[in-house]
Amino acid sequence: MATNAQIKLVRSLSEKKFRDEHRLFVVEGEKMVDEAINSAYQVEQVFSVSNDGQDAIRRMSHLTTPPGSIALVRIPENESSDEIPCGLSLGLDGVRDPGNLGTIIRLADWFGVKRIYCSTPGTVDAFNPKVVQATMGSIFRVRIIYTDLDGLCRRFLSEGLPVYGTLLDGEDIYTSELRGEGLLLMGNESRGLSEKTRSLVSKSLRIPSFGDSGAESLNVACACAIALSEFRRR
Repeated sequence: MATNAQIKLVRSLSEKKFRDEHRLFVVEGEKMVDEAINSAYQVEQVFSVSNDGQDAIRRMSHLTTPPGSIALVRIPENESSDEIPCGLSLGLDGVRDPGNLGTIIRLADWFGVKRIYCSTPGTVDAFNPKVVQATMGSIFRVRIIYTDLDGLCRRFLSEGLPVYGTLLDGEDIYTSELRGEGLLLMGNESRGLSEKTRSLVSKSLRIPSFGDSGAESLNVACACAIALSEFRRR
């Protein structure tokens, strides 16, 4: 049976300071727990209704409807961003909404993007319970690296690789020449890319609206889905 101390620990991991202190995050739901167990991540402990009781799971859970099982998983060490990977990578400049980050991680998994570089400070913690849940298990297959995004852009450029940025005044993505390698930058939900990061973009891209649309912009996760789909279509 889960102890009160264990329940308190699991609940505390909703806050980043406790995740940083214990180097643990929470995974909820049988499918997600199975994905964690079968991944390269280190699963520290698994709690379930059958072993620990419905009440204990309810008290641990961060979800409205408590799941059948919950796992405590070790947060991996932040990977170095010195080595530039092959293929296309994503860079997130101040994405703050957990749901958006979780969806983007899932999109990266779907479109075969193996690394997401997140600005620090500025981008929400990938091990926030809401982010983890929104990834639907993709967090175990995509490397999330927190780094100085400006320095990263310079390293890509120094290797002769393009740095794409999604901007309202960019080239039409549907008619632009796109390479299947480099760094694709997505900006903050309300401000877009920061001025400093924008200055390092070697090719700006725009997703055009159609007809008499009155929408000012797209949700960052939606824009990411369209952009990745277009890169992979070529």
